Amino acid sequence: MELTPRTLDDGTGAGAASADEDGGTPSDPGPGRDRGRGRGSSRRWLSLAIIGVLVVALGFLVSKGLSDATVYFRNADEAVAERSSLGDKRFRLQGTVVDDAVETDDGVDFDVTYNGVEVAVRHVGDPPELFKPGIPVVLEGSWDPAGGDFFASDRMFIKHDATYESKDDYDERVREAEQGGDEGGAAG
Repeated sequence: MELTPRTLDDGTGAGAASADEDGGTPSDPGPGRDRGRGRGSSRRWLSLAIIGVLVVALGFLVSKGLSDATVYFRNADEAVAERSSLGDKRFRLQGTVVDDAVETDDGVDFDVTYNGVEVAVRHVGDPPELFKPGIPVVLEGSWDPAGGDFFASDRMFIKHDATYESKDDYDERVREAEQGGDEGGAAG
């Protein structure tokens, strides 16, 4: 966009008149005419290119976020019933740990159950601290791509509630400390 002030031509300038009369381009376009046209055009293309790159980057981030959010959640009984349609797609499997896990070189093997259906799981990686039999877990992975009869997991989430149950010996020690503190404070 040209922002320089323009001056009125008093009609004596031959350059402006000859350009208008014969329709051609004059050798001297006159003051303010066609100056900066190339520079404005390149700025416009540059801004359009920047906007285009931003739109593509935003589209990539949105699609990545949505694809991560579309890892479907199945209970163990549903996953077994839909095994052929799931194929080797990634999904999350929910179940309760049935028995003690067997440690392997790269993880643990164990079974989970939900609504009476058991699924063998081969998890790669260390299980979380709270992992033990009777604890509900959510596993992310897929059915074994090699055709084995197990769920191949690489992410494990332990489901737990937010309640805290203290141990009796801890409560007893706290009570003793409180009583000892009151007695010591009263004596001094």
